Amino acid sequence: MTEESENIVSFPGPSEKATPSRTSGSGSITMRSDLVEKASEVVQEPPTLINLVSARVKQLNMGRSPLVPVDHRMGAADIALTEIIEGKITVDESEEEEEK
Repeated sequence: MTEESENIVSFPGPSEKATPSRTSGSGSITMRSDLVEKASEVVQEPPTLINLVSARVKQLNMGRSPLVPVDHRMGAADIALTEIIEGKITVDESEEEEEK
């Protein structure tokens, strides 16, 4: 197992249940754990981070352009996490306050 494959965390897509053996394919979002840790320092509430990444992954999968340089090994979730880390996308604080 390479160091890179040890840094991958798999999250199920909206229509599937978590299965430990599934690491890629349609409906599954894979992301590097080191990027998740760095992004969680920027967006400290896990549900907010999950929603932000999920929304951005949807946008990227629908054809929106990445806001950061992309490596051929990066998936949509890695791109979204990198955008969060670099401050390219953030949570709209005004919407968050309106919901409370």
